[in-house]
Amino acid sequence: MRIKPIAYWVTTGLLVLGMVGGAIGELMRWPDTIKGMELLGYPVYLITIIGVWKLLGGIVLLVPRLPRAKEWAYAGFFFNMTGAAISHAVMNDYGVYAFHIVVTLAFAGLVVASWALRPPSRTLGMLFPGKARA
Repeated sequence: MRIKPIAYWVTTGLLVLGMVGGAIGELMRWPDTIKGMELLGYPVYLITIIGVWKLLGGIVLLVPRLPRAKEWAYAGFFFNMTGAAISHAVMNDYGVYAFHIVVTLAFAGLVVASWALRPPSRTLGMLFPGKARA
């Protein structure tokens, strides 16, 4: 049994579970989600936009093919999670034991791990099989 494919699916599964779970909270406009956005100083309508993109990104990471869309999903998740960590830090909204910062950075770490562990069939390299990847 190979470790890399298992590690890929575990990290990707946890990432997608977290992002789609967050998307559901955002799209359903849960009160805590709205409160969090207001606390960070963002307009409430932004949660709908972020929720839609998180849901679509989660779907893209699970389905086969679509390597360019996967790259965009990974980038979007990374920017969203690091941006959330920075926003919480700047607004002094750490939570107990810096929960808000630790969790968002942990998800950013899952993004990087899932991206790094991808099989060749899920990379842009499959679009250009004759060319070496940089």
